[in-house]
Amino acid sequence: MHEGLSPEAEQLYLAMLRGANSEPGAAQEELVRLGLIRNGVARPPRSALAAIASSHEAAAVRARETAELLAAAYAEHGAKEVDFVELLKGADEVISAFEEMQSQAKTEIRALDPGSYLSPQPEASPAQPPALARGVGYRVVYESALLQSELGFASVQESIAVGEQARAFPGVPLKLVIADSDRALIAVPTVTGGNVVALLIHPSVLLSALIELFEAFWRMAVSITPGSQEAGDEEPTTVTRRLMALLSAGLTDESIARELGVSERTVHRRVSRLQQLLGAQTRFQLGVQASRRGWL
Repeated sequence: MHEGLSPEAEQLYLAMLRGANSEPGAAQEELVRLGLIRNGVARPPRSALAAIASSHEAAAVRARETAELLAAAYAEHGAKEVDFVELLKGADEVISAFEEMQSQAKTEIRALDPGSYLSPQPEASPAQPPALARGVGYRVVYESALLQSELGFASVQESIAVGEQARAFPGVPLKLVIADSDRALIAVPTVTGGNVVALLIHPSVLLSALIELFEAFWRMAVSITPGSQEAGDEEPTTVTRRLMALLSAGLTDESIARELGVSERTVHRRVSRLQQLLGAQTRFQLGVQASRRGWL
């Protein structure tokens, strides 16, 4: 799966749009492979963006299917019969295990958060600030829908303010917490509701699979920046859609500014804002994120 252009390839592509010749090398090979150069001529990137966006969607489907298969397999096998899996019952026991994992973590906490099963909003953990103060890193992928409410958005922003790295993705399939690479906690609601059970996973093939599952969602998720609603309700505006269409057509900033009737500085500013909003480090990544969201 392609996650975007390398900086060298992107610089070469932009240079070719300005009239420079394609130089042989790894960057040129990358552009040819992605369909951005044909017969030495720069091509509009729309089809390449669509292909990459489709690969992201396919990866998301595979990740969700993996999560469902893991849950079904271990539910059928019976957690009590496996020595590397502990069954936790009741909210108090689950919360206690979650707090203990954070207090004992040495390097990193990774989590998928579809929202609390006992509360409709994500809740800040009191164990997080002390862990961050010890140098423990936090990476969390939140369900995008959680950020559409004021309470959910405020809670996530509170965590970001104390040092958490947060991203968002639609359809996070399960509640998962991983402490270092030593333990993982999977929480699920009971059939009758009103309570929660969890599996505490110790080092095993299952733990390794859960780590890979988290990393897959982390790669696909969009960064949440301090103070900015994740892909907020205001986007995409008509102006944003037109700007993204012009970018995907391969126009230069000068041409885009002329088409939109604004200055090149305004184009730079709008593109930078969209990159920050969608967590894209380059313009090509911006196009991929925008295409995946249906903005193109």
